[in-house]
Amino acid sequence: MHFTDRTAELAELNEALADNRRDGIRMFAVLSGPGGVGKTALALHWAHTARDRFTDGQLYVDLAGFSGSEPVTPEDALGLFLRSLGVPSREVPVDIAEQAALYRSLTADKKLLVLLDNAYSAAQVRPLAPNSPASAVLVTSRNRLTGLVAEGARLVDVGPLGKLSAVRLLAKVVGRRRIDDDPERAEALVGMCGGLPIAVRVAAARLASRPQWSVRKIVTELSDERSRLSMLSAPELSVQTTFDLSYRALGPTAAALYRRLALHPGQEFGASVATSVLEQDTSHALLEELVDGNLVESVGESRYRFHDLLRLHARNKANSEDDPDERAHAVRRMVEWYLAGAMAADLVVTPHRRRQAYEFLARPEGVPEFEDRESALAWLEEERRNLIACGLVAEERGWWALTWQLADVLWPLFLHHKHYRDRLEVDRRGVEAARRWGNRLAEADMLKRLGLVCTTVGRLEEAEEHLRASVAVAEEIDDRRGAADAEEALALLHVAGGRLAEAVGLFERLARTNRDLGARRSLGLTLINLGRALTGLGRVDEAQRALLEATEQFRGLEPPDPYNQARVVVAQAAAYLRADDLPLADRTARSALDALSALGSKQGMAESHQLLAESAERQGDAERAAEHWRQALRLYTEIGSSKADGIARRLGVQDDDPEPPARDG
Repeated sequence: MHFTDRTAELAELNEALADNRRDGIRMFAVLSGPGGVGKTALALHWAHTARDRFTDGQLYVDLAGFSGSEPVTPEDALGLFLRSLGVPSREVPVDIAEQAALYRSLTADKKLLVLLDNAYSAAQVRPLAPNSPASAVLVTSRNRLTGLVAEGARLVDVGPLGKLSAVRLLAKVVGRRRIDDDPERAEALVGMCGGLPIAVRVAAARLASRPQWSVRKIVTELSDERSRLSMLSAPELSVQTTFDLSYRALGPTAAALYRRLALHPGQEFGASVATSVLEQDTSHALLEELVDGNLVESVGESRYRFHDLLRLHARNKANSEDDPDERAHAVRRMVEWYLAGAMAADLVVTPHRRRQAYEFLARPEGVPEFEDRESALAWLEEERRNLIACGLVAEERGWWALTWQLADVLWPLFLHHKHYRDRLEVDRRGVEAARRWGNRLAEADMLKRLGLVCTTVGRLEEAEEHLRASVAVAEEIDDRRGAADAEEALALLHVAGGRLAEAVGLFERLARTNRDLGARRSLGLTLINLGRALTGLGRVDEAQRALLEATEQFRGLEPPDPYNQARVVVAQAAAYLRADDLPLADRTARSALDALSALGSKQGMAESHQLLAESAERQGDAERAAEHWRQALRLYTEIGSSKADGIARRLGVQDDDPEPPARDG
């Protein structure tokens, strides 16, 4: 058997032995991990390296906890140990209590290492642990055996090999030359194996038995996920069989949860999603059963994921044991659970905006509740990848209303955290979903959003195409509010294109329209934009009047709109700066920065820092200006704004500098 690395795990076992010897108590450790991860190889390697510390020898038994047959009983294991310790077969007691008493007396003063491989339960292990303080017990199990912690056991998690270690294992079997000939595909191969030693060894065995094959050949073979598990099988070494044994140890309900969670659209999921899968209050407990059985991995407080190969195994089981309607229902409930959570967050962050109703198949249970904007935005950010993946799944299944809702509900996240690349993808999907759904109001709204993000990323011709289409659709269905919103976006496009006078004229007309409609919040937004455009033209007094009216419009809203109230303050600071009233510009920009920092708006914070930097430069304070420019650069870079490039050039930041951080959108 080839053994590779495991430096951290070996160090933990050595530390445990040293600690227990120092304290005068028996070492007790449980190596826990999924089938095929290399627990037995690790245990045997450590036992070999530590053999000189156990002068009375080692006792080993395979407890066959996951062998597909009946596990070894404690009575049978004790009988084996007693005979190994020199007790004649005819003198081995029949009763387990007498066996255990004799075992304890025979081992009381010995330095023994007892290796209990492939244990199923804590009850199977307890009678086999000697009491001698000079002895050690090392257990391997696919279950976590947390019940042994009270006995003094230390739990050591054994996970997949890292990329370099897995490649080294591959090279030990195949030979270094073939791996060095194509190192990138060797890394891809162990990646397909998920770093699982059993899978790496099967792949390596296929290569070793076929000297003419390249690494590229087997990577191509394994590229189809549908056949990957069957390809990772050999006569005496099978990933499929290894996983099947763990699966058969589950109860029926836990097995159903295992199968259906594998249909989850994203890579990670929270505990509450399990409730939506089974529609049972016991789902959380069943999820922990999967964790204890190392079929699902815990990756944080109430966050879980599958090993890649275990996910494939579970999906295969779902395809073979659940009918298509059951699978579709499980996926729909998970996707709708995420929509319900995002809707709750959306209502907290952006309570004023227009929404379309959605009829759930069944109201999701365990949906998160949010006390404030910060927690709602944090949840949306944490679940961003899952929400986007849910949209893709809904699109693939032709659930068009659901697809559109999943695009729409991400607005507050994109408003505050930007993620422009994601936003482009999501808004394009939303437009297509609205058209397939046949909902013209939804189509006009999403066209407007797509036009806005195209404007932001500098795709001005494309933005104008989408925005004019939005206006046209809104007018066709006599949606004055929607048409005005789309025209507002068109005016912003004029600003981005440097057509400020044209933008001012449109903003002024839209302000009159919003007054006629009695749309106070929309009027406030228009007045912010009008004030900014007037400032750009140097018409500062007119800009301040518009911004003062905007303040009045937002002040009377219920519920309040603190984000746009803060945006008014940013625009006022810009007007003061344009008028060269630097002390007032500083005070106003700092006020805006405080408010937007509390709201977590990176865009608004960046704009505030930029104004403070420009003011400091005019006052001859180069050091203070540079600090604000650096903060603005960091924030613009984090949200993927094109403004970062100009600031980077101003500061002389090179592309290969460690700062700023890479863009995410």
